[in-house]
Amino acid sequence: MRLRRVLGALALSMVATAANAQATVSGHVTLQESGRKPTNDIGTAIVWLAPVGFVDNRPDTIPRQAAIAMRTREFLPHVSIVAAGGSVQFPNDDPFSHNVFSNSELGRFDLGLYPRRKTRSATVTKPGVYAVYCNIHSKMSSFIIAVPTRHVAQVNKNGTFALRDVPPGVYELHAWHERAAETATRISVVLGESMVDVSLDARGFVPGPHLNKFGQVYPVTRADRY
Repeated sequence: MRLRRVLGALALSMVATAANAQATVSGHVTLQESGRKPTNDIGTAIVWLAPVGFVDNRPDTIPRQAAIAMRTREFLPHVSIVAAGGSVQFPNDDPFSHNVFSNSELGRFDLGLYPRRKTRSATVTKPGVYAVYCNIHSKMSSFIIAVPTRHVAQVNKNGTFALRDVPPGVYELHAWHERAAETATRISVVLGESMVDVSLDARGFVPGPHLNKFGQVYPVTRADRY
């Protein structure tokens, strides 16, 4: 009887250990350029894992709130990560007004014109990438990456990344950069460390101005009015 109890306890211990076993997904992200001089902005790329065929029920560690400041006619930071369904605040630190908006098909928002020391916020309900602009200053841009997973990271300046404490299983590894189309690669994660190389194709990127919140070209002198 005692032996059976010992064996039963050992079996439960092994199950608990297996359930808590974790892995690390590491890798390197590169950008394919179109023959021109390579840029040094790989550090703005984002990678995240989406489980395939199962749900990771452990507590979410991704912030449900983020803040993007407007300062010296820039959005800071340029790229932000937030949990899908979370909110993003936009404090105005400039001595003039801004109008934050996004025409993303995932969920449009327009915060209207507001002055210095005021803050307004937007909710990003669906997972995905939200391009954010100012309707007054055409050169201002930012990106919100809303993710449905806690396994997400911004790539280092040398292109490397590491996603830790990942339960073994099958995932889609998503990678995004503002000058390349988002990619999704199915991978199997096992105990220990899984290595993945990701190549993003920026060869088709054509730099150019975006439209304002009305879908129109920005007036040349509009930014000088505020």
